[in-house]
Amino acid sequence: MLGVKVLPALTLALVAEPAFAHGSGGPGLGWTLDPLLTGPLALALFIYVVGWARLARRASAPVRPATFLFGWTVLALSLTSPLHEAGERSFTMHMVEHELIMLVSTLLLAASRAGGVLAWGLPRPLRLSLGGAWMSPLQAMWKRLTEPVTATAIQAAVMWGWHAPPLFDRALDSFGWHVAQHASFFLSSLLFWWAMLHPRERGSGYGVSAACLFATSMIGGALGALMSLSSSPWYADYAAMGMTGIGLDPVDDQRLAGLIMWIPGGLVHGAAALGLAYKWLKASEGGHAALNLH
Repeated sequence: MLGVKVLPALTLALVAEPAFAHGSGGPGLGWTLDPLLTGPLALALFIYVVGWARLARRASAPVRPATFLFGWTVLALSLTSPLHEAGERSFTMHMVEHELIMLVSTLLLAASRAGGVLAWGLPRPLRLSLGGAWMSPLQAMWKRLTEPVTATAIQAAVMWGWHAPPLFDRALDSFGWHVAQHASFFLSSLLFWWAMLHPRERGSGYGVSAACLFATSMIGGALGALMSLSSSPWYADYAAMGMTGIGLDPVDDQRLAGLIMWIPGGLVHGAAALGLAYKWLKASEGGHAALNLH
């Protein structure tokens, strides 16, 4: 029965008439244009574009902004489009928003290697200060946080902690807590993907990253499975709805949300794990070949 309901429910959510005000109270879904969200998003984009323009005049190799811009666009739409408000009416849509942030946006942003471009987008005095001694503790902290096992543990703790009913219910009831929840998902996921995609050791580092990605697929899959197999809704606000915003009762809505976390999340992490395992094996073969030559 759940499968029969899914396509009409998602279609209803996606074609709902937009109303351009958060929490407008009308039948449609509005855009979330709170400055607390749009301000940092706009500032990050502005700094990147300025840095890209400056480097385009200086760098011998062209800077390709597509990966960063795509990741930024997915993040901006996840947080400000009607999908965000739909998440207040349906746990499934809330889960779609979270997966776009943690599986698509942060993966692309980490892959874009945008740090240097962003640095060039800063005012000259601030950019020059980045090489100062005050940066050393921050650089040391970054290295510790992007160690693969550490980054994996941080993301797992954030994922499971925020999906505990007391914290999740608080995020649903408070805009500030909701922002904190999404900021935690974004930052922990960005650390995670950076650690996975940029290992400090090209050979064994790929193997460690592959193992961490496989573990993450299990960690997220276990949480999604618990949601999918539960016979009662976990969260008070969704449980109080006779019917959620996509036309499902709260139990089926939660089961569908759990499947979205379980299956797409597992596929993305599993595919990335296989890709890095392949790189690890190729690097190992190259190392053995070099030893044989000697």
